[in-house]
Amino acid sequence: MLERLKHYVALTRLNKPIGILLLLWPTLWAIWIASEGRPDTTILIVFVLGTILMRSAGCAINDYADRDFDAHVKRTAERPLAAKKISTKEALAVAGVLAFTAFLLVVFFLNRLTLYLSFAALFLAASYPFTKRFFAMPQAYLGIAFGFGIPMAFAAQTGSVPALAWWLLAANVFWTLAYDTEYAMVDRDDDVKIGIKTTALLFGRNDVAIVMACYLMMLAIMTVIGKVIGLGWPYFIGVGIACSITLFHYTLIRGRERDECFKAFLHNNWLGFTLWCGVMFDYALRT
Repeated sequence: MLERLKHYVALTRLNKPIGILLLLWPTLWAIWIASEGRPDTTILIVFVLGTILMRSAGCAINDYADRDFDAHVKRTAERPLAAKKISTKEALAVAGVLAFTAFLLVVFFLNRLTLYLSFAALFLAASYPFTKRFFAMPQAYLGIAFGFGIPMAFAAQTGSVPALAWWLLAANVFWTLAYDTEYAMVDRDDDVKIGIKTTALLFGRNDVAIVMACYLMMLAIMTVIGKVIGLGWPYFIGVGIACSITLFHYTLIRGRERDECFKAFLHNNWLGFTLWCGVMFDYALRT
């Protein structure tokens, strides 16, 4: 039983929190901005728990969708489904339980608009893994899926989804394009062999330049957002630090070495955290 539990943890990546954090930071940006630095405690707890649950469910669905491909990729060959340590029925059951638990949190603690948006979020999370078969830029789709907590956070906190929420979502799409292309650069050779579509393959030798352009677009949108809603120097210090982080990522990915690209991908956690700190401290210093 304990061994089975270990396989379930590996399936949902609960032992690797980087994916949860990359999903959580944009949601926290939205919660703090929507609440003007005074988030409702219940909403905050529900979104943190919901992020963990839905990210874990998404990983289980992803492994189910990719089970025949993962066995041929060095980095993923030992995932529980690819290595046949658990069955497909178990993976789907785990995903179902996690997603249903997240849904119950929305039903019992959040408003009706957020509930309606949760159906779109579920569809995006469940369908993303299959886009790698036919869509040349699945990372863009992932950016929408990973960022859909943004409009949901505004809906929960304010009862509406203003244009600002969609601009934040756009920033997250560019950010996801950047970091998930870095991630795809790690598996580029394997993905060519098995026929998976990724932006690393689509961009070709322009991958590094386009990754940096996506970072630039994301930071430009975040800068404009800060100006429009009247954020001050703590926020823009955070944006400045985030800019320096992207330059560090350039030094890692310019040689296109697998380990360095993966290191850049993991380091994006600090970029998201830095921007959240900028928002949080800006509002905190006003009180």
